[in-house]
Amino acid sequence: MTTTWIAAHRSAVINPHEAFHLFEPRGFTNRTVRQSLRLAGGGEALRIRLSNRYGKEPLYIGGAHLAVRTRGSGIDPGSDTPLRFSGSETLTVPVGEDIVSDPVELPVSAGEELTVSLYLPGDTGLSTYTAVPYDLGHAAPGDRLSAEVLEDAEELTTGHYLTGVDVLAPLGTHIAVAFGDSWVEGAFTTPGADHSFPARLGRRLTRGWIVNQGISGNRLLSDEVGEHLLARLDRDVLAVPGVSHVLIHIGLNDIGLPGAQSYPEPPTDLPGADDLVAGLTTLADRIHAAGLIAIGGTLGPYEGTVYDGVDTPEGQAVRRQVNTWLRGPDHPFDAVVDIAAAVADPDQPARIRAEFNSGDGLHVNDAGAKAIADAIDVTLLDL
Repeated sequence: MTTTWIAAHRSAVINPHEAFHLFEPRGFTNRTVRQSLRLAGGGEALRIRLSNRYGKEPLYIGGAHLAVRTRGSGIDPGSDTPLRFSGSETLTVPVGEDIVSDPVELPVSAGEELTVSLYLPGDTGLSTYTAVPYDLGHAAPGDRLSAEVLEDAEELTTGHYLTGVDVLAPLGTHIAVAFGDSWVEGAFTTPGADHSFPARLGRRLTRGWIVNQGISGNRLLSDEVGEHLLARLDRDVLAVPGVSHVLIHIGLNDIGLPGAQSYPEPPTDLPGADDLVAGLTTLADRIHAAGLIAIGGTLGPYEGTVYDGVDTPEGQAVRRQVNTWLRGPDHPFDAVVDIAAAVADPDQPARIRAEFNSGDGLHVNDAGAKAIADAIDVTLLDL
């Protein structure tokens, strides 16, 4: 055997039935849902992953097609290919389960844009979803799986059911999983441009690539938004085919969301620095136990953010203490990348410098994501 299945795209998913929402959950009835993605790596065949992990009812899919994307909701009709699952063009995904398509014999390369269309004839209920998809999706009434363009379609700012693509790549191909929160996922970078810092960093690699398992709003120690990082490590990292390295940014929501949820009162359930240090140590230990390389990241700056209650003196103190530990000699990671320093205002290091600020004081823009990627030594990712 000279080839093996390797992850070439990933989208971490959220339970729509959570009590706290940064993104509005939704479902579909008699809709064709069309979503695009960009492959981080290539191979001689591919397979598509779908999920009903958080659905309350079995998910019936009346058809699924794969095509090469043109622009917007458009596809190249000559490339339109029905997907099959155990030989069938229709399928039911049981509650709580993921499913993988039959292989499609289609050579693909890194950077290629593909589109997956799903026909959902019944009432799906609230969907298992992704906070920040690769690009805007589209939904239109009826079965329009093979339509060259979805005319008068609704735009979707969240992703639905589509969780990944695997490619049949040369044996020995290894990848990194970028794991964490909105800074990893690429919130506030340009949709469809692939400008998240993991994507930019991945394009600097000469071997292997990076797939993204970030969830905006995600926390290390507490559920919502999404299962907390320690809870989703097995599924979203250790089970990813081809993974050898894990690149992490997490903790800002642990210290920011309690303030946002309790505003205007002071936060009552803010974790201390010792709690985050213990959680990050456990994370690194579990990654090492699986035989993988763990690369930590300092917590990015966010002083002055526009979101009420997120920026508190208590939270800023925790961030400083955790970053001091990460920059010191006692952390458990194989290496630490100084994400915070790459984008901090040199005169006010608790703030994002103006040219890298997305506008909300909590997230970086395209230029900030580039600065992070450029600051990372690619030799740390010796894939």
